[in-house]
Amino acid sequence: LEFFQSNITMKVGVANLIGLILGLLSPVVVQAEDRFERMPIQYSQSKPNNVVTLLQAKLANDEVEWVRESCTGYLRPLLKALGVGVETQTLVFTKTSLQGRLISPSRPRALYFNDNVYVGYVPGSHLLEVSVADPSMGAVFFTFDQNVRRLKRNVSDCMSCHGSSRTDYKPGHLLRSVYPAEDGHPILRAGSHLTNHESPYEKRWGGWYVSGRHGIMRHMGNALAKIDDDDAIDLNRNSEANTVDLGNYFNAARYLSAHSDIVAMLVQDHQVHMHNLLAAANYETRYALYDQQIIDNALDSNSSRLRQSTRRRIASAGEKFLRYMLFTEEASLPNEVRGTTTFSEKFSRRGPHDREGRSLYQLDLKTRLLKYPCSYLIYSEAFDQLPVQMKEYLYRRLWEILSGQDQSDEYARLKPSMNRTILEILIQTKDDLPEYWKLDG
Repeated sequence: LEFFQSNITMKVGVANLIGLILGLLSPVVVQAEDRFERMPIQYSQSKPNNVVTLLQAKLANDEVEWVRESCTGYLRPLLKALGVGVETQTLVFTKTSLQGRLISPSRPRALYFNDNVYVGYVPGSHLLEVSVADPSMGAVFFTFDQNVRRLKRNVSDCMSCHGSSRTDYKPGHLLRSVYPAEDGHPILRAGSHLTNHESPYEKRWGGWYVSGRHGIMRHMGNALAKIDDDDAIDLNRNSEANTVDLGNYFNAARYLSAHSDIVAMLVQDHQVHMHNLLAAANYETRYALYDQQIIDNALDSNSSRLRQSTRRRIASAGEKFLRYMLFTEEASLPNEVRGTTTFSEKFSRRGPHDREGRSLYQLDLKTRLLKYPCSYLIYSEAFDQLPVQMKEYLYRRLWEILSGQDQSDEYARLKPSMNRTILEILIQTKDDLPEYWKLDG
């Protein structure tokens, strides 16, 4: 783009000029590793505005009074201030994060989350890790120093993993399933799996503890990989299945909970990738609009209409978002799943509810995650603050799919009766829907 802008005065025909521009705006350029550091995003230079930065300001002004607990420090008051419940705790015991040297199977890293925030805790460390799904910037990362009670934004330490090909070169969150050795190091030559709600269960949760009942389902959790005499890597998925008590693995007294609830794990799997797709929908729209502005400026065009290339780029990101949001490729549960905490009850009680008491937060846990398979993150600030062009596209397509106008193979798995139910719930619980939704209802 910089090359183009410095040479835009070249006297070429309009057709050739557009061809040159589109060539420069090829997918290779659009997905370059550092694009999020340039216009229009400027990730490192931009100032986030979210629930974590609001707390950061209060801490800086000494406006909070917290009591430090003997084992967990300021973890409990930090979670309370961010609206995160203890029952959301999940545990990962591999050395795959910022504080990997402190993590082991006997000292796992605890993660806690709500719809917007993730908090990481390792016993014995003075640092708590905090990340947030910022409405305009995607994943933003912080550390909370317990010694000085301050939140500090981190960029350079995080982007090597969280702004890489694993997150489609956009700041994002990661869930990985690895083959863990006895010391907690991942066995790198065995590979790893990025995890979301589409992942086969036999490839999930390697290097994690999992508490709960799941019948015949087999996952990689609670187990250590071994290298046999033939130098093959083996991980026994049967030996630690259906574990409800994790007391033999680590000292639970150093944590806020003794559990790593399987239901919380399932919700976390869905939510992390959903946050990444929200960020992608945001970024790709802004990239496309910015690139069109360059083209329009070059052609002295003041048209407010979107070019076909811009529409295609918005549609591409939008369709990926919709397919995941509506669980079109969700891995089916082979039988009912039951957790070991109050997580599922608390999560299912959340709203907003329609007049019949239905909510997108209600869990199924018999054959799928949600009773009504449409992501509850449609209520998030990250969704509400998507660029207008992307939101208009998503609402139009979502209405076409749920109302039955779209009969394409991509959404064939969705049942008409369920689509109608989701449509009714959204009409009664989402305030900013276009008028044509309300006419349909």
